[in-house]
Amino acid sequence: MLSVNSYFEDQVISIAFQGETLATTVGVMSVGEFVFGTAQYERMTVIDGALEVKLPGHDNFQSFITGEKFEVAANCSFDVRVLRPTAYHCTYE
Repeated sequence: MLSVNSYFEDQVISIAFQGETLATTVGVMSVGEFVFGTAQYERMTVIDGALEVKLPGHDNFQSFITGEKFEVAANCSFDVRVLRPTAYHCTYE
């Protein structure tokens, strides 16, 4: 079953589903700056686009482009700067 979610006044749209082994979302983000919270461990892959991400415990933003991924621990937050419209794939453990 699919579940569509909208965040930040429709600036981020995701579709959630149960992947083969993990809960999964795919979605798109508009240009902007967002703070996301995690309830579970997340692994995010940039499908198409460009992000700058400040991960927990880091002072600086890191760049991620098409094909690159990053991981975020459960129960924390991370800052994202979306440099151009970006599609992503995220799995949750």
